[in-house]
Amino acid sequence: MQALPIFMNITHRLCMVIGGGDVAVRKVNMLLKANAQVKVVATTFNPALLTLAEDEKIALVQSTYFASQLEGACLVIAATDDSTVNETVSANAKALNIPVNVVDAPHLCTFTMGSIVDRSPVVIAVSSEGNAPVLARYIRTKIETMLPSGYGRIAAIAGEFREKVKEKFGTTQERRRFWEDVLQGAMVERVLSGQEQAARTLLQKLIDAPNEIPHKGEVFLVGGGPGEPDLLTLRALRLMQQCDVCVYDKLVSSEVMALVRRDAELIYVGKSRDQHTLPQEEINTLLAKLALEGKRVLRLKGGDPFIFGRGGEEIETLMAHGVPFQVVPGITAANGVSSYAGIPLTHRDYAQACLFITGHLKEGVLDLDWIAMSRPHQTVVVYMGLVGLAEICKQLIAHGVSPNMPAAVVQQGTTKHQRVVTATLQNLAEKVSAAQLKAPSLTIIGEVVRLREKLTWFAPSNERN
Repeated sequence: MQALPIFMNITHRLCMVIGGGDVAVRKVNMLLKANAQVKVVATTFNPALLTLAEDEKIALVQSTYFASQLEGACLVIAATDDSTVNETVSANAKALNIPVNVVDAPHLCTFTMGSIVDRSPVVIAVSSEGNAPVLARYIRTKIETMLPSGYGRIAAIAGEFREKVKEKFGTTQERRRFWEDVLQGAMVERVLSGQEQAARTLLQKLIDAPNEIPHKGEVFLVGGGPGEPDLLTLRALRLMQQCDVCVYDKLVSSEVMALVRRDAELIYVGKSRDQHTLPQEEINTLLAKLALEGKRVLRLKGGDPFIFGRGGEEIETLMAHGVPFQVVPGITAANGVSSYAGIPLTHRDYAQACLFITGHLKEGVLDLDWIAMSRPHQTVVVYMGLVGLAEICKQLIAHGVSPNMPAAVVQQGTTKHQRVVTATLQNLAEKVSAAQLKAPSLTIIGEVVRLREKLTWFAPSNERN
């Protein structure tokens, strides 16, 4: 290690920036985030700097550089395009024992600024000691994706309770063990799911009676999206790695299931058409039972939990049993599948509304709002409509929709197994049958389907029309 990593408090302290171009703007904004008093010296100024000066956020000195301008500064940054000026700034700052950074000239610097991950008050800086700044930014990006934005709020709340914990636990070891337990427990998830007051309440209870609070589990109701694992949200992926038990449906793809924590218990509950390994009421009860046993339960669903996913029924049961939970939305099939099929759900020239319908048969009968589905200038998306497809097409035509209305059925959309069949209402069922499409599939009906030929961008090798 050739440089000592430190964090410097520059709040309300004078920091000088020499130079007024684009690079100077970036450095000034970084200093302002740290609440510095910033003064910029240059002969000309980027418009962004002029705006900051008008807003009285920085001071500008329109002048050529000279050494006495550094007096009183706690930090100096040289960001001009004149190497001679930059060398002079570096020499002058070193003579005054002021830390100096010269942009793109590590040999002139006494400090460098790493690539920063800002989760204030948690801050991470990645440095390559000036050797490979692009690599440092790449590493920062990796950390950004792994570190939830809420970690700063966790640190802030922990800071609020720091003195209380110090009063409660007499030794450093006791305090360390307490915080280790807290940071691996339910308090963190409360904060990350936006329930900060609940987190404070829980933390206070843990301080008051650390050995008397029963360990209660939690349920993560997570949308697994339409199948492609890269479409998972960051929160979904994080919770998938934390669960003790995963309760999942048939519609969750194998690729998504592969991302669940490897040593988690897996419980399959079916949920394919007319075949449920467990009835919905028993699934609701199972989730509550597992959580009350102290387990972190991942309820993993295809698509989004609140769009034909019966998530609302499940959390009603959880609330009745006093089980903590959080809901993580997923990309519903309508959004993901239509996008990968090259069919926009709305379009200025074709559809100004979109209707989501479940085509699930009840006792062998389709009981749908055919009038609403038959309105012009809209797109109709039918979930679970493969078995009743012929009847859907027949009823729409009977209710005034043109037999030539474009329509499509997409099987396993967003995945490498995606297949798309396009037709009209008049012959869609026949073409789908001939292609032997199977569930999971999604039906899209509307003029927007005409755009598929022009907008298709995702074409797995096995797809055929």
